[in-house]
Formats: sequence, C-alpha cells, structure tokens
Amino acid sequence: MYASSSGRLNEVGNAYFGRGLYAEAFSYYQKALECDRQSADTRGLMATLGNLGNICAVSGQRERADAYYREALELQKRLGDEAAIGATLVNLGNLHADAREWNRARAHYLEARDILDRLHDDTALAVLHSDLGLVARETGAFQEALQEYARSLQLMRRTGNEGGVADAYRMMARTYGSRQMWEEGASCAQTSLEIARRLRDDLRVAGAMYVLAGFREEQGRLEDAIQLFGRVVEYDRQYQLPKLTENMDRLAALRARHAREKGETDPA
Repeated sequence: MYASSSGRLNEVGNAYFGRGLYAEAFSYYQKALECDRQSADTRGLMATLGNLGNICAVSGQRERADAYYREALELQKRLGDEAAIGATLVNLGNLHADAREWNRARAHYLEARDILDRLHDDTALAVLHSDLGLVARETGAFQEALQEYARSLQLMRRTGNEGGVADAYRMMARTYGSRQMWEEGASCAQTSLEIARRLRDDLRVAGAMYVLAGFREEQGRLEDAIQLFGRVVEYDRQYQLPKLTENMDRLAALRARHAREKGETDPA
C-alpha cells in the first residue's frame, strides 16, 4: 500500500515539476517520502530522494539537495545499482558546478564516467563529457575542454541526439571565445545555429545567435551583431526569457556605438 501510494505521489510531483510548480512538487515528494519511510521499498525511497534532490537543486537549496542525493547514493551503493549510482554522481557534480566548485564537480563527474563507461551508456556519457568540458573550460584547460566537447559531439551523433549536437557546437564556440579565437568560435556557433534552425528549436536558435552576436561584436562587425541581437530580443519577448532586459540594453548600446562610429567615418 505504502509503495503504491509513494509511486502515485511521485507521479503527481513529477507533473508539477515539469510545469515549473516547484512548491507543489516538493509537497507531493515530501508526502511520498513519508510513505517510503514507513515501507520496506528501498527502490521507492531512492526514487523519492532523487526527486527531492532535484527539486531542491533547482530551487537553490544546495545543502538540502546534497543531503538527499547522498542518502540516495548510500542506498544505491547498498543495492549495487550502478546506473542509479552514476546518475546521482552526475547530479552531485552538477550541484557543485552550479556553485563553481569545479574540483569537487570534476571528482564526481569522473567517478560517474567510470561507471557509465562500464555500462556503455552512450546517452548519459554524451551529456557527461559536455559537463567535463565545462569544468575544463572554466579552469583554463583549453585543449582538454575541446577534447571533451568533441567526445560529447561524437556520442550525441551516435545516439541520434541532434539537439545535443547543436549544444556541443555552441559550447565549443564558447570555448574558442574564451581564448579570443573569434573566427573559430563563430564557425562553431554558425553550425549550431544551422542545426537548431533545421530542428525548428527556437530556444537553441536564440542561444546560438546570442553567442554568434557576441563574436561579431568583438570582430567589429556591428551591423551583423545588431541584427543577431535583435532576433535574440524577439525570442526573449516571445518566450518571456529572463535576459530580456539585459539583452535590450545590450542591443541599445550596440546601436548607439554603431551610430557613433558611423558618424565619425561619414564625411562632414
């Protein structure tokens, strides 16, 4: 009885979570946890703890998320569930990456990678290599970052994840940008944009345009940058994205700079 009740409560919580209604989701996960504590269903408890860790992570409650993940991890190790262990280690890595605790994030990611390699879980590994690429980029390991993103790209293609392919190219673009290699970065961003357009994925289109616009600005190609940022702002408005005000300010500054430079070069 308790196990079936926990399953139903988690399903409701997941539905709320998917709609971004985190307080409601957390309430149902907590009720599921009460059922799990009273039952002998270890796997049900593991699932609930994972859900609670996820909801706390997205809500900025890092310490609570860490506690839930670690309790789940202890149970998973007791059962020898390597797939679940790998997923939880990735979640712990993400938690530390969000806090820019790169060494701790990398340690969890590498432990997860060893497990996922043994399981030949290419889908999970494709994402994990991208995570490792981010850690490498943020810690100044340029070549390592590119290698991790290249491996992610290879696995995304192997598993047929075209959206992931677009993401990998965008992350490679940002990595080149970190070394001011604007043309190489622009090439990767352009590839990401073309894939996103083919997929008709507006959010990925906006993401690739944002990166490409930054490169065109750095290259002094202000008209291109203004055109791209203008489209990004349109997507921000359409989907009510959080960077709307910031991107509108940036677009206005670019237009002012372009007008100023154009006035300086035009003959009197």
